[in-house]
Amino acid sequence: MDLKELTQEMHHFVSSQGWYADDSPRPQTLRNLAISLTLEAGEVLEHFQWADESPDPEELGDELADVALYLLQLASLAGIDLEQAILLKLRRNYGRRWEGK
Repeated sequence: MDLKELTQEMHHFVSSQGWYADDSPRPQTLRNLAISLTLEAGEVLEHFQWADESPDPEELGDELADVALYLLQLASLAGIDLEQAILLKLRRNYGRRWEGK
């Protein structure tokens, strides 16, 4: 499955929950999605807090999936082709230099 197919599947799920409805208790605005993305990224960090060992792969995978789903939704609703944005950013990064390199 590619990013476009994953995005379609994510939209299907969100729609099935009624979260795109005008009267949804979870309005899917860009602001709300950006907040949710950040909160989910924080949940990834919780798996590393106070532990030197690697987190449970399944639990970490669940949190990473939540982050990816919010990222896909945010990009899609903002009209951003995430695949192209990633490729463009990688091209730009190849031309960058970081201190200590």
